[in-house]
Amino acid sequence: MSSPTSTPRRTGTARSALQHRHFRVLFIGASLSNVGTWMQNFMLPAYLDVRTGSAALVGLLIFAQLGPMFFGSVPAGVLADRVDRTRLILTMQASMMVLSVVLGGLARWSAPIWTIFAIQLGIGIANTVQAPAFNASLPSLVPRADIGGAVSLNSAMINGSRIAGPALAAFLGWIGLDLWQLFLINAATYCFVMVPLAKNHLPSINGMNKAKGWRALTAGVGLARRRKVLLVLLSSMFCFSVISLPYIGLFPSVTRLNLGLSADSGAYKVLYITWGLGAFLGALSVGTVFSEVSRHTLIRWSFRLFALFLFLFAITRNFAVALPVSFVLGVVYFLLATAMMTELQHNLTDAERASIMPLWFMSFGGSIPIGNLLAGPIMDAVGARWVLAVGAIAAAVNGVVSDLGRLDEDDFLDGEPTSIPETGPSRLH
Repeated sequence: MSSPTSTPRRTGTARSALQHRHFRVLFIGASLSNVGTWMQNFMLPAYLDVRTGSAALVGLLIFAQLGPMFFGSVPAGVLADRVDRTRLILTMQASMMVLSVVLGGLARWSAPIWTIFAIQLGIGIANTVQAPAFNASLPSLVPRADIGGAVSLNSAMINGSRIAGPALAAFLGWIGLDLWQLFLINAATYCFVMVPLAKNHLPSINGMNKAKGWRALTAGVGLARRRKVLLVLLSSMFCFSVISLPYIGLFPSVTRLNLGLSADSGAYKVLYITWGLGAFLGALSVGTVFSEVSRHTLIRWSFRLFALFLFLFAITRNFAVALPVSFVLGVVYFLLATAMMTELQHNLTDAERASIMPLWFMSFGGSIPIGNLLAGPIMDAVGARWVLAVGAIAAAVNGVVSDLGRLDEDDFLDGEPTSIPETGPSRLH
């Protein structure tokens, strides 16, 4: 019998979300799998930057990986409403596993650059096909009150992998493993998701998108236009990703041009891990220390702080100064992204997610490579500082224009602005 002085479990937190077994098992599996993914995501652009010395080619590689999200997320969302989601995800995970093995072979024999681009494009397409199905299903694994904690955990997992992946790559390189062997290890980590998914299928949810043809592709756009908070979040994230986030995909080139660091140096790895640690803590903070703070306030101040620290990172020439600046930049970057994702998910019903989440992937993951593709040649021509400075100014303006406090009550799902996070979890690769 419970003690009369015991307090009820606080909902909306990361701890509360982990109390749900099905979510916990998939979260742990996805976390382990993403360590392998970020090991590969960290090493491949660095390998290309060292091999070619071209920021433009690094940007093109990121476009091959993430560009399919921009062009294919909406059709993938329609597909998620029409097929068995568990089977779809398992098929795409297996495809990415095979392609990672092929990538290992290409790196082993120093294959032509275009072949690496082709395999990376294949991985990007497979990820695009499975992502809406996974992200539309996982929120149903926790009660609505715990969705905010699940989103925070998911974002923390992605950024924790950003730390653990490069650290694992550095350790495996130290004990004598080559680059191609790291890609094979990443291929094996897909099993961490595939095995629990095969044993515990995702719930079947009837989506709202029953339209045919072109109307099926535009259902999410129509919903976003009717519910203004969704439109503001999606358009704001699109502008943020294209103009302010190219430094992420072009991190090897930025540090080479601004700080004189080679992408295969120990100092570069330390700087990247420091930034990743900040992003991890920023994401986790939304479901912990800031779990009861208004998301509108978090978003507003995160835009301001991001603009400030991106500008400082742009003008920094000293490695010792760049370390703390990159750490804070990582914190506010993913605090902002997680708060926006949480607000988006809170303003969706379960039936609406498969139609709206593809638009989020287009606005966030899918638009980042467009920014990389545009910024890479500019960096090669005029350097990285101007590109980052423009991104900082754009973030400051974005924070003012997209202030959710300016919306009316009817622009939100529940008819009123919200203050307690409640949204949806995990992504895979």
